[in-house]
Amino acid sequence: MRVMAGATTVGDLAGAIGVRTQEAAIVAELKAGSEEAYAWLIGEFHQPIYSLVYRMMTDPADAADTTQEVFLKVFRGMKHFHGGSSLKTWIYRIAVHEASNRRRWWFRHKSKETSIEPPEAFTESGVASAIKDSLVDGADSPFDRVAHEEVRARVEEELRKVSEPYRTTLILRDLEEMSYEEIAEVTQVSLGTVKSRLTRGRQALRQRLTAYVQEAGLELGRRAGERKVESDSRVSCTGREFEVAS
Repeated sequence: MRVMAGATTVGDLAGAIGVRTQEAAIVAELKAGSEEAYAWLIGEFHQPIYSLVYRMMTDPADAADTTQEVFLKVFRGMKHFHGGSSLKTWIYRIAVHEASNRRRWWFRHKSKETSIEPPEAFTESGVASAIKDSLVDGADSPFDRVAHEEVRARVEEELRKVSEPYRTTLILRDLEEMSYEEIAEVTQVSLGTVKSRLTRGRQALRQRLTAYVQEAGLELGRRAGERKVESDSRVSCTGREFEVAS
């Protein structure tokens, strides 16, 4: 686990051991078929796994089906989990494997179909709402919220176009905030390969976003200036507030 690798003091080590002990107890309950333990597992990992799978696949319906399959495999395979990695890393490894398999199937079969769903269906998914909630500050102005949403949507759009395996590495590192060691375990490659994929993935995403960042910077700057002028005009109608604005 990341906390174990980063333990540098006696207190850190004790905490890491405590986490290990707690996880071992949960795994024992899961292997014993405890319904409470499985309910905890779903509550703890369902949304993160759905978010991961959705970002890899982009289709909400396929992501939901794949997430369900992931947890079925987790339940069926729990007896084979021996603690060689953390529970989270093991579940993420299953999720990445299932999503990758589903993507390959999709490109062979479903990509030939034409969807009748409007594009808005994607932004109405639970994961999109979760991303928006996590990236947009509730204290922001309406303008800032719109600006953040525009940037977030574009980044998500361009991320979907980054080729595998770089895309998955980017998601695990920059969105899921997993350590290099955890990513290596999840994707079953060396640390050097993880770092190489991350570098190339970030470079690919940066190249895709360069033109947009330049364009959006000018546009958002212009709109912010217009908003400031309108705001200053409104407050100038009251003497005391005008002095603050000026």
